[in-house]
Amino acid sequence: MEPRVELLEELRSYRAADAREAQHQRDILDLVCYGLDPFSRDQFVPGHVTASCFIVDPPNRRLLLHHHRRLDRWLQMGGHVDAGESVRAAALREGAEESGLRDLELLQPGVIDLDVHAIPAANDEPDHKHFDVRFVARTMRPDSIIIAAAESNDLAWIDLDKAEAMMNEEASSRVIMKIRKMF
Repeated sequence: MEPRVELLEELRSYRAADAREAQHQRDILDLVCYGLDPFSRDQFVPGHVTASCFIVDPPNRRLLLHHHRRLDRWLQMGGHVDAGESVRAAALREGAEESGLRDLELLQPGVIDLDVHAIPAANDEPDHKHFDVRFVARTMRPDSIIIAAAESNDLAWIDLDKAEAMMNEEASSRVIMKIRKMF
């Protein structure tokens, strides 16, 4: 199925957790429906679709975070969608690339969260927004992480409560709340 059509179907059937996430859902739907090239990382006005992968270790109730080199923050894995790639495939690819984990599998088949957030200007790119479609995946080999030095200063498995404090943002707290309900 064509990535835009697949994402539209997923977005239309998704049930947002609160009013803020429902607004993000409407914003992403608008971008995918009316944007010229919503998956292109060169579309800066208003921005482009990205994919995130929250990687969990369910037996130990931990979340894998990386200290993002450019943004200087602890975040989930994620990034840009390649041409012709679904957001689901992009989330798993980015998760594997940034963590070194090759056995990732989705903990639930669909989207776990939606978020639209600002990205500061850098490397000849203006300020823009990421219209982020988020998934949760697990690994059976949590000790196999490998730092991708181009992306991360560090990788760490963090207890869910501490991860929420380290990420320190409303959208991450909303996702972690959803993850807690899965364990």
